[in-house]
Amino acid sequence: MGLVAAGGSALSDGQARLFTDFTARAGIAHRHLRFVADPRVPNIGALWGAVGGAAAAVGDFNGDGFDDIYVTSSREGSLNRLYRNNHGRSFTDVAEAAGVARVNTGHHATTDALWLDYDNDGALDLFVLRLGSNVLFRNTGGAFTDVTEAAGLGARRMNPFAAVAFDYDNDGDLDLLVGGYFPDEVDLFQVHTTRFLFDALDDAQNGGSKVLYRNNGDGTFTDATALAGIVDTGWTLDIGHGDYDGDGWQDVYIANDFGTDRLLRNDGHGGFVDVTRRAIGRDTKKGMNADFGDYDNDGWLDIYVTNIAEPPLNECNMLWHNSGDGTFLDVAEETGTCDADWGWGAKFVDVDNDGRLDLYVANGLISAGKESYWNALTQLLLRPGFEMTDAAQWPDMAGMSWAGYEQKRLFHNRGADGFAETAVSAGVGNLKDGRGVALLDIENDGALDMFVTNWNQEPILYRNEGRRKTGNNFVGLKLRGTVSNKSAIGARVTATTGGLAQIREVNDGNGYAAQSSFTVHFGLGRARTVDRLEIKWPSGARQVLTNVAANQILTLAEETGNAGPPRRTVVPSVEDPGCRQPARRETAHCAK
Repeated sequence: MGLVAAGGSALSDGQARLFTDFTARAGIAHRHLRFVADPRVPNIGALWGAVGGAAAAVGDFNGDGFDDIYVTSSREGSLNRLYRNNHGRSFTDVAEAAGVARVNTGHHATTDALWLDYDNDGALDLFVLRLGSNVLFRNTGGAFTDVTEAAGLGARRMNPFAAVAFDYDNDGDLDLLVGGYFPDEVDLFQVHTTRFLFDALDDAQNGGSKVLYRNNGDGTFTDATALAGIVDTGWTLDIGHGDYDGDGWQDVYIANDFGTDRLLRNDGHGGFVDVTRRAIGRDTKKGMNADFGDYDNDGWLDIYVTNIAEPPLNECNMLWHNSGDGTFLDVAEETGTCDADWGWGAKFVDVDNDGRLDLYVANGLISAGKESYWNALTQLLLRPGFEMTDAAQWPDMAGMSWAGYEQKRLFHNRGADGFAETAVSAGVGNLKDGRGVALLDIENDGALDMFVTNWNQEPILYRNEGRRKTGNNFVGLKLRGTVSNKSAIGARVTATTGGLAQIREVNDGNGYAAQSSFTVHFGLGRARTVDRLEIKWPSGARQVLTNVAANQILTLAEETGNAGPPRRTVVPSVEDPGCRQPARRETAHCAK
């Protein structure tokens, strides 16, 4: 698991404050409001509603080259926000004019959101997850139209908290995988029974369904869940996708709060194989997050899952190190990435551009009064006749805290020496009830910024000022598919500089309650040139660029035989402030 350094001086732990709070200066004024459930189960909103709703999705919806942010709320009548990026200077809320602000009703509360180009026209559309039913908005050129029914996504009732978009069959368009939390049939705003909570802590099987919507290529979707062999009814909080075995097909990790996590290998024939038992074993923890990244630069994607490192569970997060043989080893304790208190969203991110992926973790459940809800719950658990599945029997929160006021974690990657926690010294420490972590480059300056959502509270936008402080270089890529899906979701890029080879994949939705930018980012340390950039497209095509200058963002289209050179966005230096893989079993595969 040895990591090769990028050849530059990495940030020494605690020596520099990389981030500043840019929220107010950016013009972001938003507060997440929790939903209010049926009065017969008041704690569903106050307690169980705390598992979701404060989400953010990053994407360039107007095609101006700068990432915008969609931010959610959950209470009836509260507004979701669409913050348009004013070229790195500030943000303006345009959600009302765009038609995507008013989606929270008396029977539908937003839980998550996802940008995806479902019709492959080059403009990002918006998928909003809600308790009860989801909404798909089509981008019509800066404004949005509800096309849920027309797309075939409106019939099924669900209570989802997670979704990813990826081309699971490599046919050139994006499919959707949606993960339910509460059982599908439950209407939290008008319950027919209060006995619907999890039936077991470790092996719950009464949660929401997982639904795989296959894109038909004509603006509609078909439910392909059964055909693809996806069977899971755990209480899902997150889904991540990535090609963990390097075969060119996107695989799936399902993080379940109650019920074991699942690792599904894409068989390349339109289906998935549950390889959980062999790959990771039986997991009894409370999975919250699933993100893929190669933290040790060995050429294999690893997976980071957050859990609850709080009494009484005292679990450990899981850093699944990819062994390269289809199995994973949890090295969280050995690497120092185990304890993040009550963890939620987490992202692999090279905060100081030294060529090593760090980890930022949002945490905290509910911060309120001094009295502990866990103490009240413990007393109730000891009483005879208590039914865990009955929401009406759980004690009233009544202003209590549970795992509240927790300090965030920034695990700085020190290579062979593991990770060191540096959140406060780096400027990203806070005591809010964190949920989602979305990555973006506000100014296209080559330093990754972070947008962190907080449950029933205001979000925080952290601007990264590290390039001026570390002197480290970078290179970025904005990829555009031609045969592959337009957003290049699933494309893998390898950047080789000297003795260091880094890999990144373009994903759509990895990480709890947040979607990050599609732009591929590499920190290069002191290197001024990337010796070799290789792009493996979902179609099977490969492109190679050599001797690429640092400190620029390239816009690169998938080659179809006559593609021109990539467009380049030059960033000021620190010193100057073809084979298409079929998915059908009966069709022979192209040679790899």
